[in-house]
Amino acid sequence: MKLNPMVIGLCGICISTLNHAAALDQSGQSILPFLENGNYVEVNATAVDADISGKIRNHPGLVNDPQNLNSGNMGNSFQYYSAALKLQLTDRISFGLLYDQPFGADIRYPMQSNNTFSDNEFTQQGTSVNVDTESISMILGVSPFSNVQLYGGAVYQSVKGDVALRGNSYSEAFNGYDAKFKQDHAVGWLAGLSYQIPEIALKAALTYRSKIDHDMQVTETMFGQPLEVTTPSKTKISTPQSVNVDFQTGVYKDTLLYTNLRWVNWKDFHIRPTQFGAVTEYLTGVISDGAYTGGFDLDSYQKDQWTVNVGLGHQFTEKWSASTEVSWDSGTGDPASTLNPTKGSWGIGLGAQFNPAPNYFIAAGVKYFWLGDVVAEDGTYYIPVPGIKPIAEQADFKDNSAIAYGLKIGYRF
Repeated sequence: MKLNPMVIGLCGICISTLNHAAALDQSGQSILPFLENGNYVEVNATAVDADISGKIRNHPGLVNDPQNLNSGNMGNSFQYYSAALKLQLTDRISFGLLYDQPFGADIRYPMQSNNTFSDNEFTQQGTSVNVDTESISMILGVSPFSNVQLYGGAVYQSVKGDVALRGNSYSEAFNGYDAKFKQDHAVGWLAGLSYQIPEIALKAALTYRSKIDHDMQVTETMFGQPLEVTTPSKTKISTPQSVNVDFQTGVYKDTLLYTNLRWVNWKDFHIRPTQFGAVTEYLTGVISDGAYTGGFDLDSYQKDQWTVNVGLGHQFTEKWSASTEVSWDSGTGDPASTLNPTKGSWGIGLGAQFNPAPNYFIAAGVKYFWLGDVVAEDGTYYIPVPGIKPIAEQADFKDNSAIAYGLKIGYRF
């Protein structure tokens, strides 16, 4: 049951480009283009439109206008891109370059009369987060046997971002706080193993990506003035290690079953800029009467992320194919940070592929996500201070959703 390459290419329509995952996970870091047969190049563009809002809890000091407990939609529309080049240098040696934007965030709370996540008095701004990353993976593959490939290589990554905290949610201590993370570059690595049986379109791959450590220069200010309560130093941020498992096989004439399992180690991810950390250490000492002086993070996650995608692709004519898939994302904990108030998702996607000629195709897809309900907390929920949890819980985010749209062009040569 040897399948047309057109059908085999369907494996990436939704799975590699359409994501709205937990924490900062964005592209899914797919290795699939490197597993294509022969010489191959592709480009992807993805747009995500999220609708994320919550109901604020009417705590004393948290809400200025108790008649308005709506957070407003804090989920901005955003785009990300990826590209890949795979060269079959010999029968047993291959080389690949993969570009993607693996992690990212783009949120902004709108102005609201409740003043919970926006500052209506001084800055006239809402709380916002913007994170941009770019990665280039350089991969060398060696096939010791005809159906087995070992691959590995270096990953060059850049990270930059900025955070603005506004409103009563962050108390007088941090309303007006800004952190600008200057772009930093660092190197990690990946390694993997793939196995295939071309006669039945079977491909299986296991890929590990290392964490990448960044030492970032962070400019911290309060209402535009430098925040200096301790000796300045760089902030260490490690983008997480991950494992991807990809599998596909022909199940019937012109029909392909594919699945992807992804694990990301978000539990060990923390962001604590130097000045922010010093202030939080002082504040936790005050509220605990000196019992706890460990402070808290600007952002962190309590659990690792698990994502599963399962789909079917089918060729209808010589030029047209389509796919459908379902996905599940575990999220990274509940309660979650007010800077990312979601708890995983369920998703369903549809994709179509058109082959004007046998050696190239155009694919498009759309995917709808039901985002998990979650309680949003201000960063102090998990610190060991008695009675802090009810105060830290600030809003309930329910019945939220997102839609992702993707376009991919692939060419074999």
